[in-house]
Amino acid sequence: MTLALALLIGVLFTVALYLMMRRNLVKVLIGLIILSNAINLFIFTLGRLVRGRPPLIPAGETALQPPYADPLPQALILTAIVISFGVTAFAVALMRQAYQVLGTSDLNELRDTDIQPRYHPDHYHAEDEAEGH
Repeated sequence: MTLALALLIGVLFTVALYLMMRRNLVKVLIGLIILSNAINLFIFTLGRLVRGRPPLIPAGETALQPPYADPLPQALILTAIVISFGVTAFAVALMRQAYQVLGTSDLNELRDTDIQPRYHPDHYHAEDEAEGH
């Protein structure tokens, strides 16, 4: 089971890094999502997969009896899922706004800093002033 998870983690890391090196912003975002899932699976695997032994203290005992699944990686993964969801939501909103303003999702075209959106304070149109904008 651990070998299968190790291979799956390797494939997920490879796919994520490949997608993150693309020029399209959507592919970079999908690569970021896959990378966060690969990291979560990696942390989960580090917690020693023990089938049928939850990290619960039996009645009348004061400590866990080995072998048991480590609860710390499970708690870290729950926290990481919430954080990655927030980062993904922010990245989607940022990507959507960049596409609406600049009209492209190509990272090479986004490097151009001379593009000024219509609502930028330094952007001036004489016809906007004539219309009363």
